[in-house]
Amino acid sequence: MQNDATGLAQQVASSAGQSGVEDELLGLEANTAAYSGRLREAREFFRRAADSAERADKKENAATYSALSGLREALFGNADKARREVTVGGTTGRDVEYFTALTLAYAGDEGKLQALTVDMGKRFPADTIVQFNYLPTLRAKLAAGRRDTSEAIQNLRVTTPYELGKVSGTNNWSALYPVYVRGEVYLAAHRGSEAAVEFQKILDHRGITANEPIGALARLQIGRAYVMQGNTATARAAYSDFLTLWKDADPDIPILKQAKEEYAKLQ
Repeated sequence: MQNDATGLAQQVASSAGQSGVEDELLGLEANTAAYSGRLREAREFFRRAADSAERADKKENAATYSALSGLREALFGNADKARREVTVGGTTGRDVEYFTALTLAYAGDEGKLQALTVDMGKRFPADTIVQFNYLPTLRAKLAAGRRDTSEAIQNLRVTTPYELGKVSGTNNWSALYPVYVRGEVYLAAHRGSEAAVEFQKILDHRGITANEPIGALARLQIGRAYVMQGNTATARAAYSDFLTLWKDADPDIPILKQAKEEYAKLQ
């Protein structure tokens, strides 16, 4: 909450060699680096986290790091790299399968996304998180891919009573994705006011999103929503907020390039 990156780095250093602890703190360090757009640094931390998990025989953790790495790449616009990161199939748990499917959604692989969505529905028919968070979000992405924004919004209605919940787990990024996707759908439908409401939810719940990538990206997305409303001054402030957060970001990240181009048009 206090943006204490130095304190986190000290905790990571102190965890070196501690089986069962080191990988999770390295994963958190990766998330924090990515939150500020330091993508190359994040990749290295995630690689170390996965290696540490493998050494500790925490195979599900290692698979989670790989899936989260792919999702982050996809969210930031590196679709090809994201597809290379994910592994489809195997006997992974619900969270890894969800993050894999969400990666494919953002990477534009709708065929594999459809297959994974159907598979999750069959494998976890009585799982509350799957039925009221994961599947509605994936189905909304599928509908959005078909440009059916009405169906996408309808798919997400079931998540509303639960969408501020956070699932426990290794570096779990499940919190507020239904909200983020709903905001994206409203943007696609040119409903800027409603999109802004959704992205503001993410900005208002920093304690839930922590260092999830959508916590940073919501700053950019709400700027886009304000542009859509014709509120140029507020949009400029939102873009400036995002670009300040990413002032030390890797310059070749696609979504950062887009943000800079869009911001320049507002000047």
